[in-house]
Amino acid sequence: MPLDLDTRQRAMLLEMGVHVWLPGTDFGVQAAAPEANPATPAGAIVVSRPPMPTRAAPSSTSARPPVGALVSLAATASPAVVALQSAGAANNLGQIHTLGWAALQQTAAECQSCGLCAGRNHSTLGTLAEGQSAHWLVVGDPPDEDEDAAGHAFAADAGVLLDNMLKAVGAARASADQPPPPGLDAALLANATACRPPNGRNPQSAELAQCAAYLQRQIALAQPRIILAMGRFATQLLLAEHPDALAQPPGKQRGTVYRYRGIPVVVTYTPKALLRNSPDKGKAWADLCLAAGAAGRPA
Repeated sequence: MPLDLDTRQRAMLLEMGVHVWLPGTDFGVQAAAPEANPATPAGAIVVSRPPMPTRAAPSSTSARPPVGALVSLAATASPAVVALQSAGAANNLGQIHTLGWAALQQTAAECQSCGLCAGRNHSTLGTLAEGQSAHWLVVGDPPDEDEDAAGHAFAADAGVLLDNMLKAVGAARASADQPPPPGLDAALLANATACRPPNGRNPQSAELAQCAAYLQRQIALAQPRIILAMGRFATQLLLAEHPDALAQPPGKQRGTVYRYRGIPVVVTYTPKALLRNSPDKGKAWADLCLAAGAAGRPA
């Protein structure tokens, strides 16, 4: 996949802490190990062509989960994921599948359907303008303290890093009152749940099941061309059609294009993880390039 980086993209990669070195016409991203080229900067990301990952075939319409449930799950999936199999029947939010963006956001802000509301200051459910779609959907784990305070997904330093990552592949976060800048694709940012769990605990299986309807409706309205799964619970939701992949550790889930109801899904590191471990930024850039190619727009 060609990576013809312009000045803006190089600047964005530098903001991520990724130093790109282009040897000739080879493309891709891998950890640098320059032995014969003393001009290569120490610690740079060397660009070469990695093998193309095996891509899962799109699911047929007949194989897709029923409208009332976010996913169709195998018995081998984790308990949290298995609980989502009956999400539509288990919750009392059946009307959500009829709501537009504004009504969906208001419903999430007032929702009392599960115990997560006890830890909520603000719902972080992201929306777009009515009738607007998004090229990218980025789904993170349940909101943390910063996201809960800001009222949107991916806040504080993690949000700044994600914004720079998206700009490097020609995208920008978008919302109902903030369209993407001209020339950049819209990216809708979301969480696996719309509310922060009380005291920052992990969400319970039943709570994930209750909140699954919101994410399902966001996907239906946004009609994204690519979904990025960032985090344990986001991955559980979006890879539930791939139980074999769910059984793998996070590092093994990377490098493959999965499908959620026919939409390409790529797993990558959370921005918080990248802030803690900068060497993984090169791998995250490879994931973004994989996702951009799967969406039909090479980085």
